[in-house]
Amino acid sequence: MSALQTLAAAETVHGSVGAIGYGLAAIGPGVGVGIIFGNGTQAMARQPEAAGLIRANQILGFVLCEALALIGLVMPFVYGQ
Repeated sequence: MSALQTLAAAETVHGSVGAIGYGLAAIGPGVGVGIIFGNGTQAMARQPEAAGLIRANQILGFVLCEALALIGLVMPFVYGQ
């Protein structure tokens, strides 16, 4: 195997590790969003009069979870260079 083929193989593996890393990083926010909306729906069913406050808290939790997912998306590109 020549040096050029070895370098090309190393670049392919390096890119694949970043993709696998992001895939694993997306599991956490995905579970978090599911928990937030599942528990929020239960809370609104139990106390319909507090639906506005619960919905506001759901949106805040969703935004924070998605921020983690976006950071996980960017990190392989930042450290991959």
